[in-house]
Amino acid sequence: MLEPDDLKWIAKTSTELNTALQQIARYAEMAQKSRGDQDFLQMLGERSEAASRLSQALFDRVTGKILETTSGKGLADPPAARRASAPAAAPAETPVEVPADIPVKNPNGAREYILLIDDEPEIAELAAEMLAEEGYKVIVAKDGFEALKIFQRVNRQIGLVILDYFLPVMDGDAVFEELKALNPNVNVVLSSGFAEQNKIGAMLAQGLRGFIPKPYTRAKLLEQVRSTLDASRRPIR
Repeated sequence: MLEPDDLKWIAKTSTELNTALQQIARYAEMAQKSRGDQDFLQMLGERSEAASRLSQALFDRVTGKILETTSGKGLADPPAARRASAPAAAPAETPVEVPADIPVKNPNGAREYILLIDDEPEIAELAAEMLAEEGYKVIVAKDGFEALKIFQRVNRQIGLVILDYFLPVMDGDAVFEELKALNPNVNVVLSSGFAEQNKIGAMLAQGLRGFIPKPYTRAKLLEQVRSTLDASRRPIR
């Protein structure tokens, strides 16, 4: 018989599997539109592997319980199920360092890691310099693909994402969706002009933390960054 913990695990894993399948569908559509762009194909392959692992874990857990019930013998959870249901709290408590192959501006800074996504080198460099001077550790990505690859590896270390709206191939709203799929609690502020107000409203409803209009000043950038990070730490009353 399935216990309450089994049902909770199945519900959680099913949700993760559904998210992975939705991502696969989006990446497949994007790959078709971009005529086989290698970045889309790589991400499609990665999410397909993740979906395969999740489906195998579901199968192992459920069939293990069925065999346990029908045989009357307590069978241990299959290895795949144990791996999938293992607690994932340790990385959050003691996050690993950012891998050496990911460039970090001001790596010894005393403040949070910030992922800055902007395809305009001059703007990205200026913003990164402003943030680094204030003690933040800054990782710069030139487009959504690069940002998602980085975020998949170090999302637990990232305190805030500053996301430009107009990016090559994937616009900011699509990148935002993928960031949320990887980490539903991600802190993202949008940095763009005022022309995308309808898009901004939809993103705010989905959990966007704020908006920095371009062109932004040093004071406005630092104020929005600090207020967003501080707000994310306040307990919900």
